Order: sequence, then structure tokens, then C-alpha cells
Amino acid sequence: MMRRLGLLLGLALAGLAHAAPEKGDGKLFDPVASVVMTPRCVNCHQVEAPHQKDIGIVHAQQVVRGKDGHGSPALHCAACHQASNTAQGKVPGAPNWHLAPLSMRWQGLDKKGVCQQMRDPARNGNRKTGEQVIEHMKTDPLVLWAWNPGNNRTQPPMSHEEFVAVLEKWAAAGMPCPD
Repeated sequence: MMRRLGLLLGLALAGLAHAAPEKGDGKLFDPVASVVMTPRCVNCHQVEAPHQKDIGIVHAQQVVRGKDGHGSPALHCAACHQASNTAQGKVPGAPNWHLAPLSMRWQGLDKKGVCQQMRDPARNGNRKTGEQVIEHMKTDPLVLWAWNPGNNRTQPPMSHEEFVAVLEKWAAAGMPCPD
């Protein structure tokens, strides 16, 4: 009897595993990662200080995170970074310029680590659903800035519309992460 129950349970679990083969496809995160792991994103998802340029050097003016991610009391991000890029785009800008919250740091994480963080409400700004993650990526001015960085800075490898589409596909599949 126990053996028969074990066999039935095994068959049921095997059936569940085959019912949604796409659910666990971590490759769905690859196009998402191709955007979120670019300098436009990673440079501000840091622990202590923002990074700059495509090579990710530490901020030249020795800016630090500060208590709230907006810089130190002596040098807030907004002292230089305004609501939009400056004329010639030398100093990038968007409303409320600041580092990502410390819980959302990507510094030192690989693709799997960034994926796990993006789907974890404790580490993604309390976004509990894929729709909430997508909404952030669709509307946050700092995210949108990546597609208009000015001064010949590289942009993400796909349009914002394409990025939202790959996010939607990833979320619909249950936000699977690579192995």
C-alpha cells in the first residue's frame, strides 16, 4: 500500500513538472539581464558610492551613499544632478536622482543574484508581484533615464518597449532565475 502511494505521488509530481515546462526556464531572464546589468543600471545599484561611465569607475567627486542614498550631508546628489541632463549632457539628471536603496544593491551579484533580488519583495522595494516590478521599470524616472542618458553614453541593448515586453514574458512565466 505504501509503495503504491509512493508510486502515485511520484507520478503526480512528475506530471506537475511536465505541465509547465516554461515555468522554470531561467533563460527568460537573459534579455532582462542584458539591460539591468548594463552600466546605466549597475552604476547606481552600488553599496557605498555610485559608479560612473561604461567602465564603472567610482564617482570622481568622491560622492558617498549617505544615510538615505542621496549622498552625504555635505554633498547631496541633487547638488549636481538636476531634474534632467544638463546642456551637452555632461552631468546626467532625472527627477530625484539618487542611488538605489541599499536593499536593492547589485554590486557583486551575478545574473542569478540580480534575478533573485528582483523577485524578492524584501530586496526589490517591496514589489510583491511581477506586475509591480514591471510598473517600476515602466514609470520610474531613473529607470527611464537609461534610454536618454545624454553625452554619448551607451544605452541599453534594446528599446524600452522591447525591455517591457521581455519583462512581461519573464513575469508571466513566474519570474524564473538562471541556474
